Amino acid sequence: MSQTLSASMLLAVPLAPLAGSALAGIWGTAFGGNKIGRTGSSSLTILGVLVAFILSALVFQSVVFDGAKFNETIYTWMVVGGLKMEVGFLIDSLTAMMMCVVTFVSLMVHIYTMGYMAEDDGYDRFFSYISLFTFSMLMLVMSNNMLQLFFGWEAVGLVSYLLIGFYFKKESAIFANLKAFLVNRVGDFGFILGIGLIAAYTGTLNYSEIFAKLPEIQNTQLPGTGWMLVTVTAICLFVGAMGKSAQFPLHAWLPDSMEGPTPISALIHAATMVTAGIFMVSRMSPLYELSDVALNFILVIGSITALFMGILGIIQNDIKRVIAYSTLSQLGYMTVALGVSAYSVSVFHLMTHAFFKALLFLGAGSVIMGMHHNQDIRWMGGVRKYMPITWITFLLGNLALIGTPFFSGFYSKDAIIEAVHASHLPGAGFASFAVLAGVFITAFYSFRLYFIVFHGKERYDQNPDAHHDDHHGHDDHHGHGHDAKPHESPAVVTVPLILLAIPSVVIGAMALDTMVLGGFFKDVIFVDGAKHHAMAELAEEIHGWVPMALHGFTAAPFWLALAGVLVSYVFYMVKPGIPAAIMAFSKKIGLYQVLEGKYGVDWVYENIFARGGRAFGTLFWKVGDQAIIDGAIVNGSWKLMAKFGQWVRGLQSGYLYHYALVMILGIFALMTYFVWLNK
Repeated sequence: MSQTLSASMLLAVPLAPLAGSALAGIWGTAFGGNKIGRTGSSSLTILGVLVAFILSALVFQSVVFDGAKFNETIYTWMVVGGLKMEVGFLIDSLTAMMMCVVTFVSLMVHIYTMGYMAEDDGYDRFFSYISLFTFSMLMLVMSNNMLQLFFGWEAVGLVSYLLIGFYFKKESAIFANLKAFLVNRVGDFGFILGIGLIAAYTGTLNYSEIFAKLPEIQNTQLPGTGWMLVTVTAICLFVGAMGKSAQFPLHAWLPDSMEGPTPISALIHAATMVTAGIFMVSRMSPLYELSDVALNFILVIGSITALFMGILGIIQNDIKRVIAYSTLSQLGYMTVALGVSAYSVSVFHLMTHAFFKALLFLGAGSVIMGMHHNQDIRWMGGVRKYMPITWITFLLGNLALIGTPFFSGFYSKDAIIEAVHASHLPGAGFASFAVLAGVFITAFYSFRLYFIVFHGKERYDQNPDAHHDDHHGHDDHHGHGHDAKPHESPAVVTVPLILLAIPSVVIGAMALDTMVLGGFFKDVIFVDGAKHHAMAELAEEIHGWVPMALHGFTAAPFWLALAGVLVSYVFYMVKPGIPAAIMAFSKKIGLYQVLEGKYGVDWVYENIFARGGRAFGTLFWKVGDQAIIDGAIVNGSWKLMAKFGQWVRGLQSGYLYHYALVMILGIFALMTYFVWLNK
């Protein structure tokens, strides 16, 4: 074990953001007397995340170049019947990569926030929240056991609740954060069942010990069923991932999370909360390799999400919601890769996606600032000449998203498509169609957004609603009316855009050979090559980043993406009457209503589960509580005793001859009984 990975240095990685969060949350707010002020809050939290990023980079260097590893318990909380509940760190190539991605994106978001939230009343509170979010995610990815993983899992859910509902006086924000919290609780119920099964049948929560005992339980059936234990456990854990990583049908919370300020949209959607499920399944690859049923389930769910959530992005008019549905679709791609046992490719796409999606969200936030907090793309247009830095960085992010050869998104996305083609699972046929169709759809809605916002006729002075503000209570921070011209954002906003644009272009080419073809995840991610051939066939197809990109120009995904871009250009730049006609026709046949209703998922949740739950609750309250418990058992028992007491009281007349008669009758009854008994 390398001496460079000391427990104290590793502890400092999550604790530095936690310290910044605590200082800003206590002494930077009215709760602690606002002693350090806005500058102190932002400076301390940025310093904490910066320290975490520097230390994470040093850890990454030690792991990758020196072969360092760390897998130790830091603190034992309790031991219950031999089951140890501990806090510990497992540092390997997967963890080190995640640490760097989380801390770098978080650092960019922190810096960006200084400009975006500059005039918001909750400035200090927001910095405290996003720093706490970073701490929670670091505890999740650094864990070496299921208990700590669950702590980080729930912590990011809790902080996301606080951030989505940051504007807690805004009704839509309150609804959105409650929705996110409740939908994730559904997934987390499955997750904790999976953890319980692991603890019950392996007697441990430690990753290494769990993996060592998997051969002993791989042929075990769940008692009372014909189901294999590993299959049930794997699916239960994935249900948790469906909630956190917003997979159909537990995806409904994520678009509504746009009610939070734009910086947290970037943090949630890029490198933290939504990638937790992808990370967890990759970490548990030894378990998932034992069940083709679980892998096929994952493959189908990911395919549905990748295709159908992307379609919804076409009809969105809120700039952030378009990108949010893009996130849903890309998470589907990552999940598809998990389903075909291409875990390293899924994590590779997780990494590339983190950079270009954070870039797109922060770019959208810059547009919102420049457009004086208008978020409706129908009232934008021609922004390119007013916001050149935002324009070029947003374009680079879009090119990465649609999988343009030589951009980072191309290498990871194309690798996923190739891996799916190589899979022999039953769901691979549908998955191949979904990921290929998704290429065209992604290119179409991404460049629809790009063309409407940055090109064409200027429409900022025609907005019937003066403000579409996600800064609660601050409709016009900069003192401009809605008809004022757009303006470029300050350097504190544009510098993070530039820094995120760089890896959005180059990180895919730099990491392809190492992460996908090399041994970067050796002894970390496990694939049963005898049953699952996708990675082996992928290695034969890819011969380096340059040949892969050059070949990409001749492959179907490139032409599908190009077709999506060209169709969006024709529709929104040349013949804008075409999409209007298509919309009118789709409304006539009811298709638009289906898409606008998000396939009815929200309706099912609200009218069947929510109202059904309330109906059952009312039934149990009226019948069970009021009628049976209160009426029959509680009130009924005392009423019965009161009547019995009344009857008994009537027998107590006080006359001696009444009591003598009762005694004589009692003696007669006893004598009759004994005579009958002796016959």
